[in-house]
Amino acid sequence: MSKRGLKIATIGGGSSYTPELVEGFIKRYDELPLKDLYLVDIEEGKEKLEIVGNLAKRMVEKAGVDINIHLTLDRREAIKDADFVTTQFRVGLLDARIRDEKIPLRYDVIGQETTGPGGFAKAQRTIPVILDICKDIEELSPNAWLINFTNPSGIITETVLKHTNVKTIGLCNVPIGMVYGVAEMLDVDVKRVSIDFAGLNHLVWGTHVYLDGEDITEKLIDSFAGGKSMSMKNVPDLPWEAEFIKSLGMYPCPYHRYYYLADKMLEEEKRDAATIGTRGEQVKKLEKELFELYKDPNLNVKPPQLEKRGGAHYSDAACSLINSIYNDKKDIHVVNVKNNGTILDLPNDVVIETNAVIDKNGAHPINIGHVPTKIRGLMQSVKAYEELTIEAGVTGDYYTALQALTIHPLVPSATVAKKILDDIIRENIDYLPQYR
Repeated sequence: MSKRGLKIATIGGGSSYTPELVEGFIKRYDELPLKDLYLVDIEEGKEKLEIVGNLAKRMVEKAGVDINIHLTLDRREAIKDADFVTTQFRVGLLDARIRDEKIPLRYDVIGQETTGPGGFAKAQRTIPVILDICKDIEELSPNAWLINFTNPSGIITETVLKHTNVKTIGLCNVPIGMVYGVAEMLDVDVKRVSIDFAGLNHLVWGTHVYLDGEDITEKLIDSFAGGKSMSMKNVPDLPWEAEFIKSLGMYPCPYHRYYYLADKMLEEEKRDAATIGTRGEQVKKLEKELFELYKDPNLNVKPPQLEKRGGAHYSDAACSLINSIYNDKKDIHVVNVKNNGTILDLPNDVVIETNAVIDKNGAHPINIGHVPTKIRGLMQSVKAYEELTIEAGVTGDYYTALQALTIHPLVPSATVAKKILDDIIRENIDYLPQYR
């Protein structure tokens, strides 16, 4: 990695999140000498790429930093000799997400972007594309780090680690959002809060929460039991049951509501779908407004409206992680990383989400050992679903796909799993070369 002038390629450069990424690089410019940022997209994303790219150029100019922003539809040009590649793409765009939400709802099953059948569908579309991108990285920039925040992040990161030679770390904004949530609740600076995390992507538990190094987990649980709750823009903020949260004794992530409050979440989703639209439909409107804002030639900073998008802190976490690898910082980040014995209740070759020390050689997870029995079962069954989902995504094997969906805790039976799977394949076939 050259100490002079880094090259970073961002795949999915036309994403509405890109201004946050650019802001993160500007903020760290003194430590992270980024010379060339390549924003890459596909033909269908060309207009968005130009709008976002021009905003990025104005942001860089306003900040007075020497970063060249390149806009391209040529992925190979962008990847060639890159030091880092970041991925933030959505195969099939928001229309595919809306289908992912609506198909399960037909059968009275939760329809969500990354959890359950919706997450399965998204993974099946994404796996062929990420493997294709990794072929380019292996050929054109074999020493590059791939920082993946394409969802479902844990599944995609595990696919890359199992099926390619690319050095990769997965990232999600849920843990960082949980830290910010605690800081907000306590009305303290976020730097004073830290959390020990254990679990999987979108299924991670805060086992211990600290303020200035002092364990405040119990105090936090009491607040939740007293009716306080925290969520994210894209997950309905339903309050936790007091007895349940006390018995759990740890900080669940927002996505746990889909498992622990499944009946209420399904009701909420059905009501929304019939009135204001699914989350994907709401996001589509929001994106339209954001891109209208981005077009303003006088806008040269990240607009505050971006916070409503549900992915707050995503890109900042990515910039921070890149900075730690590049500068060999040996600080702690929460990442998606190969288990390798960190959690003794899961296979070694799967990906977990946990605290890890980051240096120039990557992520070194902090040992956890066995997790408490009360979270072990859910974690193991969701991980088994993820392993089968990856296998199905790589091979296109129908029977593996059927097993993956059948064993997911949110799918009530094999009969329903088959109906959902058949709809997913039929309605996504343009994006599923492995099933043709």
